[in-house]
Formats: sequence, C-alpha cells, structure tokens
Amino acid sequence: MHVLHTFANNSSVPYLSWFAERAHREGGIKYSFLLLNTERPAMIDEMAQYGFNSHWMPYDPAHRKASMTKAFPWLWRHIRRIKPDIVHCNLFDDTVPGMLASRVAGAPIRVVTKQDTGYHWLKARKWVKMDRLVSRLATDIITISNESRQYLIDHEEVPARKLHLVHNGIPPERFTRQVPSTITALQARFRTEGRFPVVGTVARFVPWKGQELIVEAAKQIVKEHPNALFLLCGTGDDKDRISQLVHNAELDRHVIFTGWIERDDIPSFYGLLDVYMHAAKLEPFGLIYPEAMMNGVPVVSTRTGAALDAIDDGRNGILANEYSGQALAEGLSRLLEMDLKAVGTAGKETALRMFPFEVMWKGTTEVYHNALARSK
Repeated sequence: MHVLHTFANNSSVPYLSWFAERAHREGGIKYSFLLLNTERPAMIDEMAQYGFNSHWMPYDPAHRKASMTKAFPWLWRHIRRIKPDIVHCNLFDDTVPGMLASRVAGAPIRVVTKQDTGYHWLKARKWVKMDRLVSRLATDIITISNESRQYLIDHEEVPARKLHLVHNGIPPERFTRQVPSTITALQARFRTEGRFPVVGTVARFVPWKGQELIVEAAKQIVKEHPNALFLLCGTGDDKDRISQLVHNAELDRHVIFTGWIERDDIPSFYGLLDVYMHAAKLEPFGLIYPEAMMNGVPVVSTRTGAALDAIDDGRNGILANEYSGQALAEGLSRLLEMDLKAVGTAGKETALRMFPFEVMWKGTTEVYHNALARSK
C-alpha cells in the first residue's frame, strides 16, 4: 500500500513522524510526502531516515490563492508520476490543491483529515465554499471528534458514509515523562508554593483558544480562593490584549504568563497543576488536554471537540454548561468540591484508553484498508 501525504506550512509534524516510524518498523505501508512550506522542511530528513521520499515546493501562505494555483500542477505531476494507492491531505492549504490534483490525476482513494473544522465558518466565511468542495472531492474524510463529524454533516452536507471518526493520538510514554528536578525548578520559577488552586492552560494566544474566558473565570475564582494562581502558557498575537485584560481586572498577582516552556518540560509543567482549564471554541480536537488527562490532572473544559467525547461530566472531568467565563468558573468551583485525585485518575484512565497513538494508528490504517477493499 502506497500512501502519499500532503502537508502545508509546517517544517515538522510529530504524528507523521510516528506514522513513518511505525510503518518502517512493521512494513506493509510505503509513505511519500509532498510538502508546501516557505523553507525546506526538516521533515524531509526525518522521513529519509525511514526510507520514505519527500518533495518540497516553496509556498507562501500570505498569498494563498496564487500559491495554491501554483501548487496544483506541481502536485498533479507528482501524483501522476508515482501513482499512489491513496492520497491523504491534512491542512487546508495543501488539501485544496491536493484534492483537485489527485482527482484530476485519477487517484482512486482521496482521504482528508479535517483538522480545522469550523475555522472558516467562524473566521473567514469566503473559504467555506472551498471546504465544501474538498468534502465533495474526498472519497473518505477522517473526523477527529464527534463535534467535527456533526459539523460536517450539518454545514458541509457531507454524507455520513464518507465520515470516519479517528481521534488524534499521542505516545503516552513520551508525554507523561515528568522529571522531579524540572518540576521543582518550575515551581520556583512561577512561585506556586502556597497557591491553590493552581490552574494551567497551554495554548496559542489567538481568540478562539479562549484565554479571555479564563480571565473572566479567574475574576470569580479569586473571590472564593484568594491564593488561586492561573498559569497561561503559550505565545501568539493576542497575548498583549489578554495581558491588558488581566491588568484591568487587577489580577496581576493571580495570573502569570509563563512564556515559552520547552516541549520536553510540558509533562513536568502538568506536575504543578491542580486543574487544567480548556476554553477553546469549536476546536475539532486539541492535543493538550488529553496530555493533561494522561498526567492525571483533572480538566475543566468548554463543550467542544474531543473533550465532549472523553469527559463524563462530574466523573473524569468537568464540562462547562455554556461557552462563558462564568460557566468555566462554576465548573471549576464544582470540581474543587470533589476529590481532585479521584477525578484526575479517572481522566487518566479515559485518556490512556481513547487517545494513545496506537488507537490513532489502527483507526487510520483501518480507513485505508476499508477504502481499498471498497474500490476493488
């Protein structure tokens, strides 16, 4: 089985590396990669060590229409030349030209993973028609949450037969590796001693990640818990606005912007937390709260993405009643009346069952095998 992946605007993609590593070890799947990026992706060398070929085309996301137009014939030529059994597209900028090129080139199986379901509906309506075109061109669509699946049925009118639910997954052993000395250093860095609850989030500072809601929730929580501390980890264009909201609310003592934390130190960051708060809106999956759950941190989340699939409210986490800071505060207050360790343990058991990479691998390869069997 030869699977061609397309990917845009990323130099390295961990889960594709995990797929390549697994395929190299087990055999049965040959991968190749067509990459659209502003500079030569590190992925080219990563995949070469597993014996898989990658090709790169310079791509400028700031001029999306022109860049997609240029990418189409390049993708078409490669697909015609290597004749893969399956073309699998992943992000919008590679998926639009990738689906068009693979359809014209006669690729029998065209798979799309819908990573950003609903983003254009919320932020850029002019591109929704292209989302719908992609859904028509795909023979199979992988959705990464039930919310995402239902959105595609309701807003893009995708037939249910095309849709396959496969949650994103991570290798638990890599993402639960807490280091006691690192935890101690982070505790000193963020002055967490004597603070309760310590509530954390890890997300880019962009509006749909919901840090504004966390600030609203913090206003309520500090009234009940004067030593509460909120750690906001991430970078992004919206950080200055959120920082001003914190200052205006006189929460500077209660909210710390952690800045960059190294990827390998994130499991140890979870070791600081009493609670993880997820405040995104219409997020198809989100990788961070499954990590927090795997590390035994109880999660309070908005009702979005795979959180809806994983969290049984009041047992292994908390789901806010609505999308608001007030609802998140109420959810956190409710959680703090529970046995945090028991809720965290239940969440960990759920995450280790639903979100390990092994589940993602099996689900994705099952989509491939079923699609090929259907096409014969």
